[in-house]
Amino acid sequence: MKLSDFKMLTFDTYGTLIDWEGGIYNALEPLLDKVPVKLHRDEVLELFAEFEKKQQAENPSQIYSSLLADVARAIADKWQIKLSDEEAITFGKSVKHWPAFDDSPAALNYLRRHYLMATVTNCDRISYMGSNARLEIEWDAIYTAQDIGFYKPNLRNFEYMFEHARRQFGVMPHEILHVAQSLTHDMVPATSMGMTKVWINRRHDQKGLGATAPPEGEYTIEREFNSMADFVDAHRQEVG
Repeated sequence: MKLSDFKMLTFDTYGTLIDWEGGIYNALEPLLDKVPVKLHRDEVLELFAEFEKKQQAENPSQIYSSLLADVARAIADKWQIKLSDEEAITFGKSVKHWPAFDDSPAALNYLRRHYLMATVTNCDRISYMGSNARLEIEWDAIYTAQDIGFYKPNLRNFEYMFEHARRQFGVMPHEILHVAQSLTHDMVPATSMGMTKVWINRRHDQKGLGATAPPEGEYTIEREFNSMADFVDAHRQEVG
């Protein structure tokens, strides 16, 4: 498999291009300040993953900012602390403050010269605008959970992307390379859909899965890189 064999790259944004774990943890600080004991960062992120997964499965059409607010309420209940509606809503709208990984903007703009570029994201349209500004990229297409009506790993997200890539750009599924960090949200369903995949293993130097729930189902990984910068270096070497 050569990276240059494909016409389109599709990306997961959060965890791959945006440092969502840093963003989530920082946005939860008002809750953490109310907890009487010190919690380990990964313990907090794993609890977020548990409640986010549950909320997305039970409310697939809920707007992500609203869903995040409910996740904050569930976490507060778990920790037995008080959380005002204003605090929950503030967490729900925190996505625009989540930072990009340092290598993301330059990597995306390099790859933009070689591929059609799209993102398939569990975010909503308004929240994604803030992330898009941080990434400094003009996508050919942005496919959000709000547009699709389901959250990944539901296969409808990938079916929707296939349909629109074919209709908008004349690109067939085998001409798409999917780039993502999440085994759960991306590698498992993309494998099921027969896609070729690049895993950006952002947690390569950490234990556990952080803010991502454990994967359910089988998956394959065709290429693995520790960062977007490493992915770009491999592409540069390949094309000379």
